[in-house]
Amino acid sequence: MASLSTSIEKLDNNKVRLSVAVPADEFELAVTIAFRKLAREVRIPGFRPGKAPRALLESRLGSGVAREQALRDALPDYYATAVATEAIDAIASPEIDITAGEESGDVKFDAVVEVRPVVKIKGYEKISVSVADTSVPKEAIAEQIDALRERFADLEDSSNPLTSGDYAQIDIKASSNGEAIDALSATDYLYEVGSARVVPELDSEILGKNIGDIFEFTADVPIQEGDAPSVSFQVLVKSCQKKVLPELSSDWVSEVSEFATVAELEADTKSRLDLYARVQAQLEGRDKILESLANLVSQEAPEPLVAQEMERRLHDLHHRLEPQGVTVPQYLAATGQNQETFIASLREGCGQAVRADLALRAVVAQESIVVADTEVESEIEQLAQRMGEKPDAVKKDLQQRGLIEAVQLDLARGKAVQFLIDHATVTDAAGNVIDMTPPEPPEVKKPEVKKPESQATKTKKPAVKKTASKANKTKSTKTTQKASTNQEEKTE
Repeated sequence: MASLSTSIEKLDNNKVRLSVAVPADEFELAVTIAFRKLAREVRIPGFRPGKAPRALLESRLGSGVAREQALRDALPDYYATAVATEAIDAIASPEIDITAGEESGDVKFDAVVEVRPVVKIKGYEKISVSVADTSVPKEAIAEQIDALRERFADLEDSSNPLTSGDYAQIDIKASSNGEAIDALSATDYLYEVGSARVVPELDSEILGKNIGDIFEFTADVPIQEGDAPSVSFQVLVKSCQKKVLPELSSDWVSEVSEFATVAELEADTKSRLDLYARVQAQLEGRDKILESLANLVSQEAPEPLVAQEMERRLHDLHHRLEPQGVTVPQYLAATGQNQETFIASLREGCGQAVRADLALRAVVAQESIVVADTEVESEIEQLAQRMGEKPDAVKKDLQQRGLIEAVQLDLARGKAVQFLIDHATVTDAAGNVIDMTPPEPPEVKKPEVKKPESQATKTKKPAVKKTASKANKTKSTKTTQKASTNQEEKTE
């Protein structure tokens, strides 16, 4: 389609008018293709589908039918070619107006389309942001070590009323409308008070209970998707046990970890918490730098770009929820959000993201950031490695889909982000300057902690299921045993 002639006119509101002229002889090729298409669709006596000659079709249908078909089929390709020729960064569907050639001769049309605005910004070279305090308090170190101690806590029988953190061996029965719910029922179930592992109402009802107490309560439980009936529970408290943490001593530390003393364990814990705090501060700093950058863009984010970003994020959310069998409305209900508030928040975040993207493109242009071909090749090789494909195959696919420029743009934006980070000042709440250089993990092995075997670990909670199943029963408890390892996630 090299014979197309194009011109472009800038309009208001980030729009341009693209004028395209297609010579009559070139458009005739599209008319011929249209006749072939009609020949396959129109039944002509004496001819198999697709075999009727053009002259016969013209006499039967008239030449105008094929020309209309050619215009419908060929104009999108003519438009795409003209957009590529003029290097138009269109962000919305065009409004096309055929100005000539509907009946004969050269075909001419205008396409008015919204384009991505090109912005210029000032002040991006000296962005200053503040992040949360990065110091690690002694209490945080103690919490981590106490979490480790909890993993090795003993359970001892108790006659005191149940409090949060205690363990109770219970028989629990659940029913709805007089029918038992096996998936929420269990015998000799070892339950940690305050864990909310069955229903939240159980924790509030069981507090203060003693051995031998029987109590009842109701709770709304979603047995099936979209169904949350009121379920009646009856609970018998059969025994009570309290956790007793091991004494923090060097003997205990050397027994459960690779460290010999309490001081070594505390030093390693602090080192890991320091590293975590630094990485979190860097991530927060990066986000705030981009937020500040976006605020340098004075104009509103174009609606088509905001809509595209919203669609992308909603698709990603749906993709993450789908393996869990959760819909977006269910997710909103579980997180206590209504649809209007969620959409408003999503729109605001997408608008900020679009402005940040426009600003990054501005930095790329204003700083003359370039991406070498070797960098693109390296990125494609890494992409191929992640996909388990050959680099040449991935490159060919990207070229066919017109995505090589997108790879270049992503690399350029990455360089722009690094430029901003290198020139920004990031401080914490105490005024300390944050080093934004990515840290290298220290040569410190994680503690090799033995996993205690315990009845609490083996006990399974009753779980809400779409199909009823028998709840697992636990064996009778011993007087002294290791505490459940369900606190593991709190450490490390």
